[in-house]
Amino acid sequence: MTRLSIVHRTAYKYNKRVTLSYNEARMTPLTDSQQVVLESVVKVSPSQAAVSTYRDYWGTRVTAFDMQMPHENLEVVSNITVEVHRAEKIPAEADIVGWDELASPETLDAFSDWLPQSRLSGPGDEVLGIIPGVVAGKNPHEAAMAVFAWMRGEMTYMSGSTAVTTNAEEAWGQRKGVCQDLAHLAIGALRSCGIPARYVSGYLHPRSSAGIGETVAGQSHAWLEWWDGDWRSWDPTNHKPAGDFHVTVARGRDYRDVPPLKGILSGGGGSALKVSVEITQLA
Repeated sequence: MTRLSIVHRTAYKYNKRVTLSYNEARMTPLTDSQQVVLESVVKVSPSQAAVSTYRDYWGTRVTAFDMQMPHENLEVVSNITVEVHRAEKIPAEADIVGWDELASPETLDAFSDWLPQSRLSGPGDEVLGIIPGVVAGKNPHEAAMAVFAWMRGEMTYMSGSTAVTTNAEEAWGQRKGVCQDLAHLAIGALRSCGIPARYVSGYLHPRSSAGIGETVAGQSHAWLEWWDGDWRSWDPTNHKPAGDFHVTVARGRDYRDVPPLKGILSGGGGSALKVSVEITQLA
């Protein structure tokens, strides 16, 4: 078990005055079988913003706020304390479903959100031609691990190499990307052979050697989960399952379902963005 304190700060300074804006923040982690949120507060500035919360279709806690007054800055700060206790283990063969069950009408119906390709996960014809050879002769769990191993030999993590609108096919074309691109490509490859897969966004404490109470520069991060009889996780950026230093905030079909902050505004004339994530291990 790991207890983490996370402060996620996002600030916009607009070039011109904004007259009104409508926004959604997805910065509150989930409470589930692998983590428990002990405290979570989202503060919005200017403080005159009208704030409400709800859960979206995917189960993510959304902080919605609108500002119907002129403003030149926007800041959203999320303060979180969460305990993570993941128990990833190698599944027994009896726990893994076969390809016939994955293709059954019942499974196709139950996982209908996680099987079709999304706008960002479609890997393109070249990858679709490669994957059958990668997974040939393997059960679904072995196939997923083979896809991850294949990706590790082909893709390079490179900060700043893509944008949030980059899809899996474009990332594959340049053989590099950031965490969300690697997640999209892996998801698209798994979906192409009938394995349900979903995108996970959250936070990552990047340095396990940091001492208790030491604050480090953390990261907003992305990884994936796939189903082969049970949901299992994989972080293709770090080539391992999600662990106790991964904090899940949201799950969706791809990044478009889970952006930390999005909105529409009137005015602004462009802006300067500053984002920071500070993580402290408490226990």
